[in-house]
Amino acid sequence: MTIATTITILAISFSISVVLAPFLIPLLRRLKFGQSIREEGPKSHMKKAGTPTMGGIIFLISIIATTVIVGNLYNIMTTHTIVMLLVLCGFGLIGFLDDGIKVVFKRNLGLTSLQKLVGQIIISILSFLLLRVGAFQTTVSIPFTEWSMDLGIIYVGFLIFWLVGFSNAVNLTDGLDGLVAGTASIAFTAFGVIALFNEQIDVAVFAFAVTGALLGFLIFNANPAKVFMGDTGSLALGGSLALVSILVKEELLLLIIGLIFVIETLSVILQVASFKLTGKRIFKMSPIHHHFELSGWSERKVVLVFWFTALIVALIGVLSEALL
Repeated sequence: MTIATTITILAISFSISVVLAPFLIPLLRRLKFGQSIREEGPKSHMKKAGTPTMGGIIFLISIIATTVIVGNLYNIMTTHTIVMLLVLCGFGLIGFLDDGIKVVFKRNLGLTSLQKLVGQIIISILSFLLLRVGAFQTTVSIPFTEWSMDLGIIYVGFLIFWLVGFSNAVNLTDGLDGLVAGTASIAFTAFGVIALFNEQIDVAVFAFAVTGALLGFLIFNANPAKVFMGDTGSLALGGSLALVSILVKEELLLLIIGLIFVIETLSVILQVASFKLTGKRIFKMSPIHHHFELSGWSERKVVLVFWFTALIVALIGVLSEALL
């Protein structure tokens, strides 16, 4: 795939998001799809109450349209493409239902954890079965080495854990204006480049379609946000990012390229464990981006530092692949 083709993919998905947003944001506002804010959260966030949520619909439409258009144009609608769209749409639907319940009942809790988990597991298993129709390898590569290990049938359990885990990790990270849109676009770009190294054009098309769509969405989601992506967007992005790492057979490299999402999740786990075991909290609030806010950092500073960190670890991940 040439640089011109890559730019074309980015331009198409970016443009669709930019064109859709001015139409969908007012619609979400008229439907009163406003965000509820956690009362225990930073007080500075209370002014965000009522900001339209479920904006993930904007970039999901863009990603799907771009992937299908470019896929048909270059005749690269493969099984991998179908699975990527399945995970994107499936996890997005779970998020959409979760957001919808929050909006209808005017509370900050949507689907139960069990309901979301069951849905995520079903989609993950369907994805594995579709991948196994082709010549899918059940090996897991060790980052920075040429070693790999074959998990065999156990791989299905790993795939479920990876998709569910990262879908929820990205969801936890989605707490500040533009935080996930920026960090996720960087991570998808990194895996898009890795897919090009592997000559996996179908995966690269999808990854760059996500990047372009998120950059277009970021225009409306950056501080002060005019729209939030909601679980509709964050669950879809997390599951899709995990799947892309699986398709390029660099699963564990996601722990580096997606380090921000890993740290955010660990901060929640450590906070809960510490409070249950000792009655004390490690952080002022979790996920950790709120800890920095309550420590005196502005929201924009937190987001910029996290973006910069995401960029550094993404470069490390891509360079490790390029040098092997």
